[in-house]
Amino acid sequence: MQAGLRFEQLTNEEKHQHFMERINRGEKIEADDWMPDDYRTSLIRLISMHGISEIMGALPEKEWVPKAPSLHRKLAIMAKVQDEMGHGQLLLRVAEDLMAPLGKTREDIMQDLFSGKLKFHNVFHMEAPTWGDAGMIAWLVDGAAIISQSMMLDSSYGPYARALKRICAEEVFHAQHGESIILALAEGTPEQRELLQDSLNRWWTSLIMFFGPKSAKETGNSNADKNIMYKIRTKTNEELRQEFFTKYIPRIWALGLTIPDETIHFDDDTQMWIYQDVDWSEFKQIVSGNGPRSQDRLDLRRRSYDNNGWVREALAAQKAI
Repeated sequence: MQAGLRFEQLTNEEKHQHFMERINRGEKIEADDWMPDDYRTSLIRLISMHGISEIMGALPEKEWVPKAPSLHRKLAIMAKVQDEMGHGQLLLRVAEDLMAPLGKTREDIMQDLFSGKLKFHNVFHMEAPTWGDAGMIAWLVDGAAIISQSMMLDSSYGPYARALKRICAEEVFHAQHGESIILALAEGTPEQRELLQDSLNRWWTSLIMFFGPKSAKETGNSNADKNIMYKIRTKTNEELRQEFFTKYIPRIWALGLTIPDETIHFDDDTQMWIYQDVDWSEFKQIVSGNGPRSQDRLDLRRRSYDNNGWVREALAAQKAI
């Protein structure tokens, strides 16, 4: 910053330079700090999607609360659903603070979800027809989420980084809950092992899609990945996918399960997992609301939101007193 000049007297270019110097020094940006418009926009998009995905992600498992095979399992999956909803509320509160200077609120986030403008993770558009799916979601989907979210624990945006510390800690318990279900099925009857294999077959493509397509950096585009440039995240989609493979493929094989990709193997020369890529046009269709359960889950979320409107009205009235 130029000596003798107050921050508000700087040009936007000078403010941007000062901002980049701060994040490159490892400083955390707070909600009331100056930030570039595209930094704010990127954060709102990312955190809103993350928060809504936590809420929508509770719905496939919510279906299994009354159908879980024992009281112990019912209590465990019910607690997990409650945690996921709490994560969503925490993240939407972080997003609200970012949206306030733009004159927007949480209501705008929900309306963007219902209109299809706001997307949520591809995995939560999918069906979960068996108990094996409940285990697969908690073990592998939450495992993928931990890898993705842990990468942002040192995000340049302080409120998001702090929220992620709590979320990641709870997600570890969720993954252990899923592993417990998976191990019980893997050590069970032939029918249970077959159910588990069917579930893995059903979820494998969605798990590859979870991290998203290769980023601009990885496809040779000269435009840098904005979230990485701003240190909101530190790794590319493909780097995260490779971490997931390294952690979970040996564990899947150790259970005697078959990964539904005959080409998958670790290449010693490149130190990378080689795998069959997916149809990314299908991914775009799914996250655009055309997945197997997209509309059912959106309708459920919409009905719940409408039915509980009286609670929001009562709280707003109380706040106005």
